[in-house]
Order: sequence, then structure tokens, then C-alpha cells
Amino acid sequence: MTEELVELNVTGMHCNNCALSIHKLLEKKGLHNILVDFAGEEVKFSNNNTADLPGIIKDIEGLGFKVVDDQAAHVTPFYEKIENKFIFCAVLTVPLLLHMILPWHFLHLPLVQLLLCLPVFLVGCVYFGKSAVNSIRGGVPNMDVLIFVGSSAAFVYSLIGTIQNLGEHYQFYETCAAIITLVLLGNVLEKRSVTQTTSAVKDLIKFQQVNANRVVDSSVEVISARDVRPGDTLLVNQGDKVPVDGEILSGSASVDEAMLTGESLPVEKEKYDKVIGGTIVQYGNFHMIATKVGSNTILAQIIELMKKAQAAKPPVQKLGDKVAAIFVPAVIGIALLTFVITYFAVHASMQVALMNAIAVLVISCPCAMGLATPTAVMVGLGRAAKNGILIKGGDTIEAVAHTKYVVFDKTGTLTTGKFHIREIKAEGNISPEQIRGIITAIEERSNHPIAKSLVSGLKSLPQTKLILRSASEERGLGMRAEDVEGNHYFLGAGKSGDNNDFNISLYKNQQLLAQIAIEDEIKPEAAELIARLKKMDIIPVLLSGDKDNRCMEVAKIIGIDEVHSEKLSDEKLAVIDIYKQKGTTIMIGDGINDAPALTKADVGVSMNDASQIAIQSARVILLNTDLHSVIKFLQISKHTLLTIKQNLFWAFAYNIIAIPIAALGFLNPMVGAFAMAFSDVVVIGNSLRLKGKKVF
Repeated sequence: MTEELVELNVTGMHCNNCALSIHKLLEKKGLHNILVDFAGEEVKFSNNNTADLPGIIKDIEGLGFKVVDDQAAHVTPFYEKIENKFIFCAVLTVPLLLHMILPWHFLHLPLVQLLLCLPVFLVGCVYFGKSAVNSIRGGVPNMDVLIFVGSSAAFVYSLIGTIQNLGEHYQFYETCAAIITLVLLGNVLEKRSVTQTTSAVKDLIKFQQVNANRVVDSSVEVISARDVRPGDTLLVNQGDKVPVDGEILSGSASVDEAMLTGESLPVEKEKYDKVIGGTIVQYGNFHMIATKVGSNTILAQIIELMKKAQAAKPPVQKLGDKVAAIFVPAVIGIALLTFVITYFAVHASMQVALMNAIAVLVISCPCAMGLATPTAVMVGLGRAAKNGILIKGGDTIEAVAHTKYVVFDKTGTLTTGKFHIREIKAEGNISPEQIRGIITAIEERSNHPIAKSLVSGLKSLPQTKLILRSASEERGLGMRAEDVEGNHYFLGAGKSGDNNDFNISLYKNQQLLAQIAIEDEIKPEAAELIARLKKMDIIPVLLSGDKDNRCMEVAKIIGIDEVHSEKLSDEKLAVIDIYKQKGTTIMIGDGINDAPALTKADVGVSMNDASQIAIQSARVILLNTDLHSVIKFLQISKHTLLTIKQNLFWAFAYNIIAIPIAALGFLNPMVGAFAMAFSDVVVIGNSLRLKGKKVF
């Protein structure tokens, strides 16, 4: 039975522990490819039995979350909004806190304090209590367990004191209310901050939410981009966003592709050129035919890729996850131990022992550890995306931290990939027109950059037309074809004994017809890139299928010392394997004939303008083929990992220092609640610094 990808919109997740509890539930049910994004409120998994879906949804909602049909259309009820809960509680908590400094006698009455505290406590019970119980049921106790236990202890103790009329020393209503109100404040700030960390994905989603002008029988109708079908003819005017991927049928325009490539300069488009959904027409207008719609568009694939990337954890997070899993039970144990020692061993009063125990509960913050990695990863990946760099996962960020070698393909990577024929040397009795006709007929069937350049360069020259019956590409070798008369052709790079400048050979029925010398220009920023890599103690390597003399020439110009030339696809794999054994190796190629090598390297980086094979084979895609993107990628990765480590250090250090201070009685529970509420905000705030931090 085939597996079906299920996508659910789940509201109510506010931290990484929420995501972990849902993840654990789905794992127990034997589901695969589980992706839980607490910030984006999405849950995805593969299910081979759709009949179980209602039961799965019921179990997720049994954990205290809500599955909605349309996240955009879902409106949170007034009373469920966290901001409204905070305002309600704050209005009642302020008089409770002010009774300690204001001379109004009625605020000191136990019954008045009970009436002010009770609504706040009930809000806390519903909000924190429900979350606490559900997290325990899900097998991942969260921070709300500590808040619920701490606030409930203060309320119950105060209530007993009021009923038995034991006096002011037994009244801690303000402590109970302040704990709940301050933690709600922290949750409000946390929610807003987490929303900012996902802004890159949300910005891209906005580019999808556009209308399209569909041309039907010479009239134009306005429809949603979601309703466009392949083959539809669309009119795109100046100022419009291109609704879907397609090709221009008529007209021309300057198109802003910054949302994909980070490149601010517009790209000129004319008839037969491809356009990408979400890009903006700055000048001009055109008619286009829709070729890819819905989830098949490049923009949709990029959004999906980024969502999956945000869920891929770096190995550095494993320690944080292990500690977070046992954190809540450990803190409850420490709080109980604090109470026992303070009351029985130190012989302090019941009030002091209880307040110390509550302080331990409310100052502890497992959420900080849970948020340390995902918030930094989301911001780092978002910043990279806005610079035209798609990183497939947080684990990739850590993988490049200790890079020792960067292996470059030559063609289309260090060079422009735009070729021109310098010379054609015919073998035997064949005219130049015939050779051009054969080359054009064969290379028209290929998507390789060299093929496209040859076809473009020959189209203005006289040639004899050749009709082919079939043609196929052999990765890393070239093209094989057969004409209508049954003749067989091979056009591609071949090993040769001499070291001349002819790098492409044309054969007919295994007989050499011609040799072609082609060349392309070195990218102007290549030498600067190599110099910067060397300053970073990274060794650059050139790995190419091109002739040795051409590779050595390019390497000498840009400063690469290690060169491997005339390598076929399988030989490239062997070279990559050798370097991997010596240190972390990044492979940078064009994502077409380099796909196997990109997959083999520790991290494969494609510079192929988001082609399908690039998205599949590489872990990083540079949509902007400017080589400066390589440095941007390395620096963003470096600073994202640094931010993760800073966040984890803060989360661990905060808890290691704060818990003993609370246990020793040096901390009022209200101060502890305030510190805990803002510890998450500190972690998220540090992650948000990545948005504007100077990293290159």
C-alpha cells in the first residue's frame, strides 16, 4: 500500500516541548517522515492507512492542541488569545501587589485577596494546568507542569490559611497571581518573538497569495493563482507578481527576482524565456503559458524545503534535548528536596520552606533549552534564503563548521558557463555547414550549459539541417544520437593522448568527424573567493572533466594549487572520497553532471538556479550564481552555529545558577517567575540578532 503525505494545521503549540509531545505520539503510532513545526503550526507525516486519520487527529487534540482545516481562515476566540489572558490577569494582580505599599486597609483583607486571586488562578489552571496534564500524557513534561505546581501550592497554602484564619503569614495570594501573570507576559513576548524568527518563510508564502489574469477566448478573467492549471495562458502586467512558473509567449519585461536570488538588479526576459512564480515585473508586460503550478512551482518547493530544513536539528542540539526530556521531573525532585531540607533539617518555618520550593519550580526554564536551537536555525536559514542561499537543514549548518576542503567544479562554477567555439577542426571530407548542423541537432536535445551555449552560438551561422530519430544524454560523457537514416553519433568529452585545446569530439558511426575547441570566461570574483577561503584556513581544490591544460590555466589565474582534471563522474566520486577521509569536504558544482559528487561530499552545494536535480542532490542551493554567495553561506552557517552554542550556554548556565540560588532561599518566587518569563525571551532575542548581525 502506498504511503500518503498528510498535512495538518495544528494550533496551540507554543514551544519545542509541545512539538516533541506530538512527535512522540506519532512515532508510537508507527508513522514515518514526521515533521512538527511549532512556530509554523504545521504537522506532517506519511500515513499508509487513511482510515486511521480521524483517530490520529483525535489523539493530537487529546494532548490539548487543535487541528484546524485552514490555518489562514482560523480565528482564535477572544478568550483563548494569550494577550487577552495576560491583560485580564494583570488587572487583578496589580491590586494584589500594591496592597504591600498602599495604605488601603481593605486590600489586606484575606477575603478580598482571595476574590482577586481566584479568577487569575482559574485562568492559570485552565491554561497551564491543561497544558501540564497533556504534556505528561504525551510523555514530555513541559514548563507548564512547574508553573502549575508552583502556583497551585501557593494558592492552596493561602486558602488553608484563610479558612483557618491563621493570619497574614499564611497568605501568598499575590505570589500565586504574580507567577501566573508574569509567565503569561513571558509567553506573549515569546510568541511575538518566535513569529519574527519565521518571517522568511511567511514572506515567501505571501508571494504565492496572488491573483492571475487568465486569457480565455480573447477575454481576461481574474482568478487566484491556486486555480491556474498547466497550459493556461496568462497576462502579466507591469507591477504584477508572476503567478506561477511558465514561459513567455509574447512580450518582454524586466523582472525582479530578488525574492529568490537576493540579487537586486532586474533580469531582462523576452519570448521563450522562463519566468518563476512570485517574481515581480518591474517594467513591461507579457503573455505566458503556465508550465508548473501549485506544489510543483519552484517557489512552493523552496518553501517546503525551508520548512523541512527548520525541523532538521544540528547534532549540537542532542544534549539539550536529552536534558530537556528529564528536566521537569528533576526540578520537581529538587523542589521537594528543598522543602524537606529547609523544613526538617534547617528547621525553618513552613512558609519559608514552601516559598523556597516554589521559587525552585518557577525559576526553572526547560523551554530555554528547547528554543535554543530551532529559533537560531529559523533565523539563520531565513537570512540565508533572503540572500539567495537555500540550506536544506540545521544539521548542514553544523556540518560546515569545520570545513577543511572546498572542491570546485570548473564549468559553470568558477567560470561563467557561457561558452563560445574558438575553433572547429574537421576530420575527413565534411563541410563546416554539416558539422554545425549535426552539433545543433544533437545539443538541442540537452539541457547542459555547454549544449545551450553551442546552440546559441551556432544559430546565426550557415548549417546543414540534420533530422534525428532519438538522442540521449550520458551523464559526465556527452550525447548519443541516431538520425533518420540510422547513423549513430556521439558528441562529448573524450580522453585523448595529447594535451591540445580541443575538448569536445564529434563521432559518426565511431569515426571521428571533428574536434571542437570551446572556452568560457573565469568569473571575475573567483580569485577573491579563493583568497578568502585560504584566509579561513580552507584548502580550495579544482575538480573537472575538462582538459588538463585548461584546468591548470584557470587554477593558476585564481590561485588554486590542487587540481584534478579530465575526471569522469565515477572518478570524481573517488577524488571526493579521498578528501573526505582527510577532513570535512564541501563540493560546489552546477547540479547537473556533478549530482553524484554533490551527494558524496559531506555537504553538496549547487549553483544551478534551482533546477530540479539541484534541489534533489545538493544540501545547499545558491540561487544567485555570484561566487560571493559561497562566503555568505559559510559565514551565515558559522554565526548561526555560534548563536546556537550561545543560546545553549545561556539556557544551561541560567538553570545551573538560578536553581541553587532559589533552593537556598535567596530568591522570592515572584522574582523567580519574572526571571523565568524572560529567560526564553533572552534566547529568542539572541537568535533574532542574526537578522541584522554583520557576518560578511
